[in-house]
Amino acid sequence: MKPLYTAVAVASGDGRDGTARTRDGRLDVSLASPVELGGTGDGTNPEQLFAAGYAACFHSALRLVARQERADLTDSAVAAKVHLGKLDGEGFGLAAELEVALPALDRKTAEALVARAHEICPYSNATRGNISVDIKVLEYAA
Repeated sequence: MKPLYTAVAVASGDGRDGTARTRDGRLDVSLASPVELGGTGDGTNPEQLFAAGYAACFHSALRLVARQERADLTDSAVAAKVHLGKLDGEGFGLAAELEVALPALDRKTAEALVARAHEICPYSNATRGNISVDIKVLEYAA
């Protein structure tokens, strides 16, 4: 792969209860474990950051394929849910759900565009075969 862009972020402090900052300073966040994991929830967490990135990336891929097909993406939206869970053995794992709203399109067209977006989205390609990703096409905004 020939890189087109490289993002650099550094996490420091106490892991999930530390900080994360991109080298260019455009992202600078306090991290806090969610209440569900015994934390305060007073900051963002890696799963939220991953969900935001996946949602934005998938929506961008969707917009690309829609432009190629001249499809109407008025009021489209992508919601990503990222689940953190305990694996059967040691360690933890992730799973993701994408909810894609394409209210200006009929279901058949929407499903075809979503399938094509899933093939080209970098996040989808990175997760394929590694974590479960469930995609739902909704009739309304996610």
